[in-house]
Amino acid sequence: MKLLDALNRRFGRYAIPNLTLILIVSQMFTYGLKYIRPELVERLALVPQKVLEGEWWRVISFLAYPPCSMPIFVLFFWYLFYIFGVALEANWGTFNYNLYLLLGWVATAGAAFLTPNVPTSNLFLYNSLFLAFAHLYPNFVMAIMFVLPVKIKWLALFDWICMGLTMLNGNWVIWIQVTASVCNFLAFFYADIFWRARAGRWRMAQQVRKIAERDKPRHECSVCKATNITHPSLHFRYCSKCPGTPCFCEEHLKGHRHEEGAEKAAAESR
Repeated sequence: MKLLDALNRRFGRYAIPNLTLILIVSQMFTYGLKYIRPELVERLALVPQKVLEGEWWRVISFLAYPPCSMPIFVLFFWYLFYIFGVALEANWGTFNYNLYLLLGWVATAGAAFLTPNVPTSNLFLYNSLFLAFAHLYPNFVMAIMFVLPVKIKWLALFDWICMGLTMLNGNWVIWIQVTASVCNFLAFFYADIFWRARAGRWRMAQQVRKIAERDKPRHECSVCKATNITHPSLHFRYCSKCPGTPCFCEEHLKGHRHEEGAEKAAAESR
């Protein structure tokens, strides 16, 4: 994209390499601190009302808030986060990856102020990394619970369906929050989604056309209207002496009369 290239040339030197690892380490530190000083960890969560009261650091520190409390799940989350983040940074470059996270962060933090007294999770932001990875590497196989292998594109489809159902059953606040959680994905992939949808529509049209042509008879007698489909044992011939070279079955080919002026029309056409 030309806009991303222009931004990269101007601000690329400010990009932070290995941002995925930095965020994971910060979450590990916060996760350990939760068992020592849980009251400090609670002050890191994004609660918009607290931000408005002066605790501005919550807008940033919520990125380091532990995603869950159970050790096995938090380790699995960090493992996947590392895979997704490193792959996206290698695919896009450091600046574009930073920008993707930045857009998601701004949208998530902004949408949080619609419900000032409700803590906002950072899972929506990290979920957008999952969607981006699944879009770029749809055939990557994940082992659910380390046992069941599933291609990541099907997990992403399930994720999209869940978000769609959430929007259908929610109010306008939910609409904005869900949209905010995927705005960075849409900003990066809108052109790709458009062209894929257009190509898919073209392929469907081609399949419909092929089906229609397959069901359409190749030969149809101009007298009895028998076709190669309705009467597959019949043989069909075309009369070159009649205007338009009409088709006849065996029975009506021999007995038909050439239309008047057919020879003259044939001569003129030659």
